[in-house]
Amino acid sequence: MKRKFLSGLFLIVLLNLLVKPFYLLGIDAEVQNRVGEEVYGNYFALLNFTFLLNILLDAGITNFNTRNIAQSPQLLQKHFFSILSLRLGLFLPYAAFTLISGFIVGYSPFEFYLLSILIINQFLVATIQYARSNFGGLHLFKTDAFISVLDRSLLIIFCAILLWTNLFEGPFQIEWFVYAQTIAYAITALLSVGILGSKVGRIQIGIKKNFSVAILKQSFPYALLIFLMMMYNRVDAVMIERLLPDGNKQAGMYAQGFRFLDAVNMFALLFAGLLLPIFSRLIKEKQNFQEMMQLAYRLLAGISIIVGITCFGFKEELIDLRYPQASEASPLIFGWLILSFIPISLTYVFGTLLTANGSLRALNKMAIFGVALNVVLNYILIRKFQAEGAAVATLITQSITAFIQIVLVYQIFKFKINYKAVFSLSALAVIMIAATYGWRVMEIHLHSLLALLSLIALGILTAFVLRIFRISDLREMLNR
Repeated sequence: MKRKFLSGLFLIVLLNLLVKPFYLLGIDAEVQNRVGEEVYGNYFALLNFTFLLNILLDAGITNFNTRNIAQSPQLLQKHFFSILSLRLGLFLPYAAFTLISGFIVGYSPFEFYLLSILIINQFLVATIQYARSNFGGLHLFKTDAFISVLDRSLLIIFCAILLWTNLFEGPFQIEWFVYAQTIAYAITALLSVGILGSKVGRIQIGIKKNFSVAILKQSFPYALLIFLMMMYNRVDAVMIERLLPDGNKQAGMYAQGFRFLDAVNMFALLFAGLLLPIFSRLIKEKQNFQEMMQLAYRLLAGISIIVGITCFGFKEELIDLRYPQASEASPLIFGWLILSFIPISLTYVFGTLLTANGSLRALNKMAIFGVALNVVLNYILIRKFQAEGAAVATLITQSITAFIQIVLVYQIFKFKINYKAVFSLSALAVIMIAATYGWRVMEIHLHSLLALLSLIALGILTAFVLRIFRISDLREMLNR
């Protein structure tokens, strides 16, 4: 299982490394530069608004299905089209409640129109995620890896045509970006469902009442958890846009920093996508999974410490590199957000293990606390420090909730604390802070990007010396 995790991780990270950073920092960032901070900030707030009622669309089915299929692969043929039909049925209440909420909030006709298209996009993304939950549950990690980058690959092609050709006259419009997403997501959703449909056999679309009720009852704890975590991960942009007089501009500045966080965070998310089915199967078969947890923990914690601290030290250069006209506050907003990558990464290991174990009651209590803390912090800090306050609120909330999840894992599974790993990771953090600070003080004349890469290389070397990363793990991955 460890070999399967490493080989699957290698492929999925390689493909995503080739595609998603270019999409986020090349295409998505260029769209913001073309349309401006205010227009993009308004789109970013609307996009985050569509996430808030995602509980009605997903209903916890994706995580429930991943765990279920991983533990009982034979259920795919029995459940696939029934659950897919249920997902289609959930779209209507999700769309209705989101649009009603948008009307209550007071969105303009154009914002309402964009919100409507973004709702359709959310449904298509949810369909892709459901299909991928089946690939992951069946341990078809190669298929999952290719599907995971298909939508972004198509978006790169479509947006490159829109951005850098004269196919359409006039300046780039934000709605073009939304339309391109719709087409890319639709193609990916149809292909992924088609692949699974070929494995299942005869198509049988139709909602089965008793089956649907049973599935919704079983998936409700997952739905509640996703809703709560979505709230404290996505409410910040909505609150910025609503609380501040120049909310759209501030949301646009926040989006600049969040885009970098999103680019590095996708790798942590890939870990979770692989770990959930693996943990689920190991737990079902009553095998020892502590070694797998420690492997994932070492890899992800080490990477996030190196990237988070180094990028914080070069926050001005990184923002200037991609956004030459960025506001003065943008680098600090990005700095606080990129540090959040460290606790978020830990959440993807320990939270995923708790989810695979079915410890939803404990996770939901943690998430309720996280939502309350995040909303209160955002309300106080946004009004005082604007978008920077929201970034600080994110860092505080993610750090506290990650610590709670670590404590829960050690309490529930009775693990002994690995003091050697704690010492090694702490030492890595201290060395990276000292190296980054020393580099700035010495004012070494080197291009900022080369300096950043040099410090990351130093961090990786240090992680090997401290045995956070191990040659044996690398050898096993390459042999696989």
